Amino acid sequence: MARKTPETCTRKTIDLSEAEYMPNDACKEMISELSKGLAHPSRVEIVRILATKPKEERCICGDIVSALPLAQSSVSQHLKVLKETGWIYGEIEGPSTCYCLVDGILELYQRLVRKILEMG
Repeated sequence: MARKTPETCTRKTIDLSEAEYMPNDACKEMISELSKGLAHPSRVEIVRILATKPKEERCICGDIVSALPLAQSSVSQHLKVLKETGWIYGEIEGPSTCYCLVDGILELYQRLVRKILEMG
C-alpha cells in the first residue's frame, strides 16, 4: 500500500481477478450491493467526481458539497451509502475527511455485469 501524504488518500485497491472466480450467486449479490450505491443520481455524480479527479488530489467532503446542489448533511448521507456499498473510502484529516474511489471498483462492476449477462 502506498504511504499517505497530505494530498492523497492511502490507496485501497480491488483485486479484479475476483470477478472471474466468483460463483454466480456471489456475483449477483455483489452487483446488487454495488448497484444500491449507484441508486441515486447524486451518488452517481459523486462517483463521477471522484473518478475524474487526478489521483494525486484529495477530495474533501466540502469540495463535493460545493460541486452539488445539496446540503452538506445530504452529501454526507450519500457518502455514507457509497462507503457502505464499497465504492469509496474515507480518511479523517483533521476536521475534514478525504474521500477516494476504491481503485478498480468501476472495472470490477463492469466485469461482474458482463459475467452475469453472459451466463447461459
